[in-house]
Amino acid sequence: MPSSLPGSQVPHPTLDAVDLVDRTLRNEGTSSSAPVLEEGDTDPWALSQLKDTSQPWKELSVAGRLRRVAGSVFKACGLLGSLYFFICSLDVLSSAFQLLGSKMAGDIFKDNVVLSNPVAGLVIGVLVTALVQSSSTSSSIVVSMVAAKLLTVRASVPIIMGVNVGTSITSTLVSMAQSGDRDEFQRAFSGSAVHGIFNWLTVLVLLPLESATALLERLSELALGAASLSPGAQAPDILKVLTKPLTHLIVQLDSDVIMSSATGNATNRSLIKRWCGTTGQPTRENSSNCGAFGPCMERNSTAPVDRLPCRHLFAGTELTDLAVGCILLAGSLLVLCGCLVLIVKLLNSVLRGRVARAVRTVINADFPFPLGWLGGYLALLAGAGLTFALQSSSVFTAAIVPLMGVGVISLDRAYPLLLGSNIGTTTTALLAALASPADRMLSALQVALIHFFFNLAGILLWYLVPALRLPIPLARHFGAVTARYRWVAGVYLLLGFLLLPLAAFGLSLAGGTVLAAVGGPLVGLVLLVILVTVLQRHRPAWLPARLRSWAWLPLWLHSLEPWDRLVTRCCPCNVCSPPKATTKEAHCYENPEVLASQQL
Repeated sequence: MPSSLPGSQVPHPTLDAVDLVDRTLRNEGTSSSAPVLEEGDTDPWALSQLKDTSQPWKELSVAGRLRRVAGSVFKACGLLGSLYFFICSLDVLSSAFQLLGSKMAGDIFKDNVVLSNPVAGLVIGVLVTALVQSSSTSSSIVVSMVAAKLLTVRASVPIIMGVNVGTSITSTLVSMAQSGDRDEFQRAFSGSAVHGIFNWLTVLVLLPLESATALLERLSELALGAASLSPGAQAPDILKVLTKPLTHLIVQLDSDVIMSSATGNATNRSLIKRWCGTTGQPTRENSSNCGAFGPCMERNSTAPVDRLPCRHLFAGTELTDLAVGCILLAGSLLVLCGCLVLIVKLLNSVLRGRVARAVRTVINADFPFPLGWLGGYLALLAGAGLTFALQSSSVFTAAIVPLMGVGVISLDRAYPLLLGSNIGTTTTALLAALASPADRMLSALQVALIHFFFNLAGILLWYLVPALRLPIPLARHFGAVTARYRWVAGVYLLLGFLLLPLAAFGLSLAGGTVLAAVGGPLVGLVLLVILVTVLQRHRPAWLPARLRSWAWLPLWLHSLEPWDRLVTRCCPCNVCSPPKATTKEAHCYENPEVLASQQL
């Protein structure tokens, strides 16, 4: 379109421009919390190819080709090394959270009266998994309590659901490291949010159903009755074999302390392992007959046995568990963020041109028409298999999120991969249950089967029928809002994994009546607002004229703009502020007349 017209002739706006202006004005009158493209009209989900600005291979000299090959080898080594330290930092981060909150986790699990409330059990599962940063540790505590007859199988079901929800916090923390680039952050945060949304939606459906019918408990009993079981071998531990040489030089923990605290055997011992065996007969854990100092006595002998001290950084420290946990937390987060930034930079450097096209085509490819649905189910199986090989769902999901941020994996393909990761981690628990002692095997196996059936039911609910894959559009919209208002990510972490679970736990302590009296109206109000919002977008004629828009409410109740201005003022150095648009773009978005007369 020419930039000027002769005379004072005013150009007639096209229908598309008029419609865009109309929608802009309508959004200003209703809600300004909807995401708006402020950096041009590019779609962050289009997965546009990264331009390859390097010189073609044929035009390079021999020295240039050698330099390119050496650079590629260096980048590959840097990527593998960064990934290794990234996984090790996740392991140390889990140890740090266990040092900070393991005793609290054991004390929480001991209150069997509170655990009889399904909502309280769900909240405890979320809180403990968020504290110790390990779903396997939380589920191991539950298995130990069920095997010791301190917790019934029925009371363990909501805790297992909460463990499944709490494990998604790791991928959310990883996605926040990509907040420097808006489009990368939107894709990465949407990928982490789709996992949490899936878990919460599954809980909202299955928790009331389980409370009313005990469906998962009965299914696990039927599966145990139909199978003839015998103790098996230990589950493979491939990832630990690679990370132990480094992480065991930093810190080693005694997992028996958590178990004994949860099963009612009070102990004041430190969680940091000091003695790793004896010269006579090496032991896997600290013996209960060995004090912090002095000789260690064998059970069937009065002769002292020389103990072998552990050789890690904090083996002989006088610091408390809290101090060591804070040190490890700060160090592991620093290494984690540094490795993640380096991984993203290297991926952006490597995945260009033909390489990017090949990788994206292979990962996001679908089969021809009659078998187009098969690609998602193969991705689901791949996610389950890789999680089983890595022995950690947190590591797998934390590796998927950066790949989504750089645009290698689409949200539609990452969704079945993450669901397969849920199945893979339950398979590990099943093998671990088969390897448990014979007197505890059935109880451990029933808890593992409940975890498996819970995730399988979630897949049947939210993936089997394409129209019911609600986590994908919800996560996409949530990612767009978070990319515009980046402080929403921190609010989501605090509310979803700490404040709301703590509030529900506090109400459950007051009794089921108080919880129902306070939580029931709040849940009903939230559901009503969601229903009205959906009808406003799709069937406004069904609503009264007053409810067809939220404009009659105060602005801070239907828009994030007032909250954004408040947070921006309080946030130092404009860290929470979105990137500013260019002068032309800002002028166009602020002036509807210019928007109608110019093509963006």
